[in-house]
Amino acid sequence: MPVPSHQTIRLSRGRHASPDDGACVMELASMLAGEPFSDQPVSVCPVIGAFLRTYNDGVDDERRQDLYPYAALVVGTRGGPELVRRRKRLCLERQADGGPVSWLRVAFIGAAAAGQGAARCFLGPDGARHEEALAFLDRLIGEQERTLDLELERALHGAGGDLARPKAP
Repeated sequence: MPVPSHQTIRLSRGRHASPDDGACVMELASMLAGEPFSDQPVSVCPVIGAFLRTYNDGVDDERRQDLYPYAALVVGTRGGPELVRRRKRLCLERQADGGPVSWLRVAFIGAAAAGQGAARCFLGPDGARHEEALAFLDRLIGEQERTLDLELERALHGAGGDLARPKAP
C-alpha cells in the first residue's frame, strides 16, 4: 500500500494518529510545513487553526475537500499579539453579525474560542454558507498583510513624526 503524502491524502473529520489514518486540514498543514504530524502546527495562527479544525469537522465530506488549498495557505500565518487580536476581533464581530465588539471581550477571549465560534456561524445542515465561510477564511489569512502594512505605517509615521515629509526648519 502506498505511503500517504500531501498529494494523495483525502481530508477527513477528526484527529488522526498518522497520515496512514487520514488527515484533517490542519494535519495536512503540519505536513506541508515540515512539522511533526499534528492538528496544531506551530506555524499556523491559533485563531485560524481553531476555525479550520471546527469547520473541517462540521462540514460534509465533499465541502471538506474544498479546504485542501487552505492547508498550504495557512502555513506561516502565525504572528504577534496584534495580529491575533485583529483576527479574534473579526471572529467575534462575525459572531455578533457584524456588530461592535468591546476591546475587553477581545482581550479576554481565547484564540481557540474566537475561531471555533466564528466557524460555527457558517455550519448548517445544507452547507449553504460554505462559500461565505471560505471568503471569511480568506479575510482572516489576509489580515496578516493588513497588520504588516499597519506596523510599517506606524514605524514610518508613528511616534517621532512623519518620515515621509521632512520637518520645516
